[in-house]
Amino acid sequence: MGPYRLTRLIRAGHACQVWEAIKDDSKERFALKMLRPDKADRQEIGYLKHEYEVGKDLNHPNVIRIYDFVMDPQSPYLVFELYSALNLKLVLRDGYEPIAYLAQKIAENAASGLHYLHERGWIHCDLKPDNLLVDDDGNLKLIDFTIAQKPKKNFLSFFGIKQPVRGTRSYMSPEQIRGETLDRRADVYSFGCVLFELLAGRPPFTASSPNELLEKHLKAGVPSVMVYNNNVTRECADLIRRMIHKKRESRPESMWEVMQEFRNLHFFNRKPPTPEKKLSEMEVGPLSDVDSLKQRSAQRLFEDEDT
Repeated sequence: MGPYRLTRLIRAGHACQVWEAIKDDSKERFALKMLRPDKADRQEIGYLKHEYEVGKDLNHPNVIRIYDFVMDPQSPYLVFELYSALNLKLVLRDGYEPIAYLAQKIAENAASGLHYLHERGWIHCDLKPDNLLVDDDGNLKLIDFTIAQKPKKNFLSFFGIKQPVRGTRSYMSPEQIRGETLDRRADVYSFGCVLFELLAGRPPFTASSPNELLEKHLKAGVPSVMVYNNNVTRECADLIRRMIHKKRESRPESMWEVMQEFRNLHFFNRKPPTPEKKLSEMEVGPLSDVDSLKQRSAQRLFEDEDT
């Protein structure tokens, strides 16, 4: 692809493939996010270009770097920094226990990256474990700005103007599901869902159909993460419940507020043990991603479906 030689398929999705690539002149390694030729229509190219516009000026240790957008005649693609780490969804495929010893560091790094994104004027709108890359030491990169948006004025809702409903059902805030204008607290809600899954091994809501899952986000009471992991402190569980509150005004105002609370609480009553096997030693092939996770059970079938 242009000056890049593709060396390894990292991930294949519905519309894109992510490849490790070597640039011929410098021998540097990058990640290329390429549209599949059969999906390279105007809409998908627009998504790719939008992701570049969001990410091109971002420079933070917990946010993936995006270097270029190329309209190659074979297939348009983005050029990213290569960060060789599993996404958090794959890490959690065997439950929370193997990753518990890194949970607080993962949470703090994710909050830092998301706070930076908000300070740059963007809402992520699709925060989920799949979009957090985690290495053996709990270092982390926030990825995928395909549907990130600037906060919009509330007068749109006043005039009854609905926003396009896009996101991932297991992590969408009630206001996102309703098509209302969004602010940073929508990401706070999604991050609360991610923290719940990080500590419980499952999202706060599961269902056997897409509509049932969305209905739970809108109306169901938020369970305590302590029900699924009795080692979680009450202070941590209470913070997560506030983050997943149905009413945005009852959530923490910002990721900065969440970060300050992290510094004043412990996630666990007892320090989790460090497992013998590192994250990088997990046996995960390049395609054993969301598709295989969906096959776990009928109840979890719709967890990772995008709207």
